[in-house]
Amino acid sequence: MSNLPGGDAAATARDETPEEAAARHEAASKEAADSVMKAFGGVRGMIDMTLPGLVFIVTFNLTHQVSAAAWAALGLSGVFAVVRLLRRETVQHAFSGVFGVAIGAYIAMKSGKAEDFYLPGLLYSVAYCTGLALSALVRWPLIGVMLGPITGELFTWRKQNPGRLAAYTRATWVWFICMAVKPVVLFPLYFAHNANLLGWMKVALGIPPMLVAMYFTWQILLKAPPPIKAVLDDDDEEDGGGPEAAVTPAPATPHRARHAAPSSEY
Repeated sequence: MSNLPGGDAAATARDETPEEAAARHEAASKEAADSVMKAFGGVRGMIDMTLPGLVFIVTFNLTHQVSAAAWAALGLSGVFAVVRLLRRETVQHAFSGVFGVAIGAYIAMKSGKAEDFYLPGLLYSVAYCTGLALSALVRWPLIGVMLGPITGELFTWRKQNPGRLAAYTRATWVWFICMAVKPVVLFPLYFAHNANLLGWMKVALGIPPMLVAMYFTWQILLKAPPPIKAVLDDDDEEDGGGPEAAVTPAPATPHRARHAAPSSEY
């Protein structure tokens, strides 16, 4: 078993005034809330996700050829991935984008219908919204599952921090509402075979709903209790412990945010 820092943390907490404790909790909550933008890919992630679809519809309008538009979108996704590799940045979003664009391009070229380029993304939106709703209903809110490892709390919020469980559940419903706008608006255009309007609306509904969801998530987490950092024993680490492996709460600040991948839409 490892020597856990809980005693030192407890001693520090006893030495704090109520004002200092409140300020520390507020700072921890703000740091966790500020991780939202980075966790969901940041500006670069949203650009990588949105531009290939824009290039597809622009190229299709210029050439009226599905294959040319598909190759242009796929080429741009490949460029994004190469640039991230050269700059030694995370390629998670770029590669997931290449994979999604490749599937859409293949379907569109096989069918000869431009609107089919967007079909995988539309189906992904439905699956993503379904996952968000189900996760909130079973008290494993997807936003908490994604952000927990990033803030350093892992899954302590499920049983040890009910305030954060409630916050993550509210945030997950916010994401469900914002993400559900896309399939509700876009599927009628797909079934109407209006590829041009579908493409432009897909671009228009790419970034704004995510920004709205991120803002409200940030606001919700800003008011939530600070995360309880999970400290694994040495034995648990060697065993590889499950999602709720033995954890010990310690009032520490969250880890620096790493990228999660809520969406690989294009």
